Parts: sequence; C-alpha cells; structure tokens
Amino acid sequence: MNDHTPTPVDLDDGDALESFVASHETCLVELYTKGCSLCQAMEPVLGNVARSTGVPVGMLNPRDDPELVERFDVRSVPKLVVFHEGEQVASRADGFLGGDEVTALLETHAPAVNEGA
Repeated sequence: MNDHTPTPVDLDDGDALESFVASHETCLVELYTKGCSLCQAMEPVLGNVARSTGVPVGMLNPRDDPELVERFDVRSVPKLVVFHEGEQVASRADGFLGGDEVTALLETHAPAVNEGA
C-alpha cells in the first residue's frame, strides 16, 4: 500500500489532482464547493474511510476550473470520484453518504481495497 495521509488532502487544481491520482494505485476524490454544508459534513466521514481502508482521499473545489467541472460532469456536490490505476472507475453524487456507503463504493470499484482492509 502506498504511503498516505489518513486525513483528506486539499488539492488546489487540476495539476494537483493529476499528481495525486498518479501517486496512488487507488484513491478517492471529493469534488466540493465552498459553503456546501453536505460537503463539509463529508470530511470527517472521508477521514474515517481513509483510515479504515488505507485509501488516500483528496478534496478538490472545481469551481474555478470549468474544464474540471466538464470532465467530471459536476452537476451537484459533493461528488465522489474513485480512481484506480490512474483511471476514473466510478463516481457518485448522491449528497451525504455514510462511511459504510463510501467504503462499499470503493470495494465495488477498486477490488484491491478488500485485500488491504
């Protein structure tokens, strides 16, 4: 398993996102906007998921980058995006999700999570 921070990492822009994804076999990224209460509520959940699964979590506000909004088809936030081996393998934008739901999303779309947990 790659070294990771057990708390969500703030990503400043698309370049930081690309570097984060390239640095980890599997990772989860939350796309959020400033002032979104559901997004803020997700941060401790994502921290718990990172600690329990060993999957690094990044957080990115794509508001100032229309290319990122289009690339990830951001229509509502928070939006969770799962990457495995550098490729987007899943995404979900269903509002607040509990830790079990986020872990299930990871286990379903990144089978190595089952082996590492």
